[in-house]
Amino acid sequence: MKKDQPILVTGAAGFIGFHVARRLLAMGHPVVGVDDLNAYYDVSLKAARLTQLGVPAGTAEALAQGEASEASEGNFRFFRFDLAEPGRTEGLFAAHLPGAVVHLAAQAGVRYSLENPQAYVRSNLDAFSRILEGCRQHPPSHLIFASSSSVYGGNELVPFSEHHPVDHPISLYAATKKANELMAHTYAHLFALPVTGLRFFTVYGPWGRPDMALFQFTRAILRGEPIKVFNHGRMKRDFTYIDDIVEGVVRLISLPPRPDPDWDRQRPDPATSFAPYRLFNIGNHTPVELLDFIALLEQKLGRKAKIELLPMQPGDVAATWADTSALNSVTGFSPTTSLAVGIERFVDWYLEFYPAGTSG
Repeated sequence: MKKDQPILVTGAAGFIGFHVARRLLAMGHPVVGVDDLNAYYDVSLKAARLTQLGVPAGTAEALAQGEASEASEGNFRFFRFDLAEPGRTEGLFAAHLPGAVVHLAAQAGVRYSLENPQAYVRSNLDAFSRILEGCRQHPPSHLIFASSSSVYGGNELVPFSEHHPVDHPISLYAATKKANELMAHTYAHLFALPVTGLRFFTVYGPWGRPDMALFQFTRAILRGEPIKVFNHGRMKRDFTYIDDIVEGVVRLISLPPRPDPDWDRQRPDPATSFAPYRLFNIGNHTPVELLDFIALLEQKLGRKAKIELLPMQPGDVAATWADTSALNSVTGFSPTTSLAVGIERFVDWYLEFYPAGTSG
């Protein structure tokens, strides 16, 4: 990839996409960002993220309200549109010829997929097919896309390894992410497109999504409201701090996969391929009890949570735990940020962003 070629980051106003775009801009890379700025959660938070990327506040607000469709500031160009809209994504590739693509746009949320399945079909399948076609017509050096730890579904062998089969998803969200992995492999095989899929494990940190546990729990505790804890508190999550996620993504951009000459068709490895295709977990490799997670948050906030214990929700899994040895072997990096440090940084951001402490 040439130094002056832009890196396309989809979902650039989203939680992970914003952090990746900010890091790439800080490294001196031109970035083309795309996001539809939908109303799944507060668009003003998305607009605020765009201001952190250099977009003037007035322009960011106009983008969030649908009164503007693009912005250009320094090395950052931003476009507001739906990637699934016919012609738009293909035109973007033709106009900007990205040297690498980091596809992070998606309809997120396991529970919401039970309420609005069509949003997942459009955002996670239709849109991804157009990203793949854009890459076929104008090949980048590397396509990285977001998968999810949710693909492990009914698996109970831990830690979860990319080398394990993942054929039993338990939510539509997980099924769309598994489908993304299969679609990406097809293009890697047919068109020699170097593709890496990243299975993220419970990402958290400053500028996070309001629908995620840390954000919801912080807001509720400060308001004196009860927090809902499912499976009667018997949940474990491999919480992964956002900076560790970004580090893994950035290191992998310059490491496109190559076909594995030792790949065995008699004993196929799901994580590698005869095509230029690879899957990696990015997690902290440290599962934490949800009640211990809440205790750390209480300590930082100086307040006790009112806990409402509830049964397991459809689509949820009881525990996640990432085997990150493959990521470490290729990049030399493994996530290291402790949960205590990550929660402290999130709460500091939250109280600065919402000075009253109870907004959000």
